[in-house]
Amino acid sequence: MIEDAKKRYNDLFDGKDIFKDDPDMNEIFGNFAFDEVLKNTNLNDRQQMLVILASHLANGAVKGYKLYLEVALNLKVSPLELKELLYQAVPYIGMAKAYDFFEVTNLVFKEKGIAVPIASTKTVTKENRFAKGLEVQERYFGKDNIAAMRENAPLDQKHFQDFLSDYCFGDFYTREGLTDSDRELITFSLIASLGGCENQLRGHTAGNLSVSNGKEVLIGAVTVLCPYIGFPRTLNALNIVNEVCKGE
Repeated sequence: MIEDAKKRYNDLFDGKDIFKDDPDMNEIFGNFAFDEVLKNTNLNDRQQMLVILASHLANGAVKGYKLYLEVALNLKVSPLELKELLYQAVPYIGMAKAYDFFEVTNLVFKEKGIAVPIASTKTVTKENRFAKGLEVQERYFGKDNIAAMRENAPLDQKHFQDFLSDYCFGDFYTREGLTDSDRELITFSLIASLGGCENQLRGHTAGNLSVSNGKEVLIGAVTVLCPYIGFPRTLNALNIVNEVCKGE
């Protein structure tokens, strides 16, 4: 590994050799992820960890997630922020994937002496979650756009629009612990990592712009994602950023 990559690698993993039985991969991946990529992104350490962890969540990569969760804690990303990242992932990756990550996260927290459960950050009630979620949707994507989406839904599918407002946005986006820009950056990273969700990625690229994550931030995120999600998904995400951010 070249010197800059080796230093970053050792700082992150505290001298662990994560590819000890595959030295060629250690060199190739290390030089790419911990030198070339970092020279071409504007994201800070905290943002990089949110993006990398999101990619592991979306891909069901439990072992890699555990490794980077420990790295994130060492970089002083707070346990509350990390738990909120996991909550934010649930409506996008589904509980079938997310379930194991709750167990792993709580296990790592306990090993580090972090008390669980972490105090609740919810701000809504059963009675107001729909209204609060709809308010977030309208703030991110525009009142007219959301109204049209709800109005144009077939009668037998209108409950999915309610699910978006009360569950996805009402139960999750209204929580404390992360900013609007954090949540949309995480969501962009989750959807880009899932692949095959280009329409949703277009929407959340626009959503990022509405919370001040400009084109430079999104390209920075795609750059960080590249080693973890591969080139097909990377290039798809990059095409959508360029399409939606035209003129930015």
